Amino acid sequence: MSLKIRLARGGAKKRPYYSIVVADSRSPRDGRFIEKVGTYNPILKSDDPNRVNLKLERIQDWMKKGALPTDRVARFLDQAGVFKRETKNNPNKAKPGKKMTERAEAEAAASAAPAEAASEA
Repeated sequence: MSLKIRLARGGAKKRPYYSIVVADSRSPRDGRFIEKVGTYNPILKSDDPNRVNLKLERIQDWMKKGALPTDRVARFLDQAGVFKRETKNNPNKAKPGKKMTERAEAEAAASAAPAEAASEA
């Protein structure tokens, strides 16, 4: 059984409120969980101390048993100083895709052709 420490959504429409839970990875997001180990309220300001509440002892206990945090929960644990999250780096993310590159090349060739004809005349 693979365990995850993840967010389970609650709250009303347009007013999210998340519980940080330990659950089997195969169970639904808002479904069955084993234990509630914290809360996250994204509506509060980022410097509000009640925005993220964690039961650090229980989280560490579950991590010793093999539970892995999701990316968002790992960020919270990294801020709390419990878990070291590796920063991700994707240098190809900002590069345009294949079709966009082809379009740019076609536009450059089309704009270069009239300029050449004007310079020859």
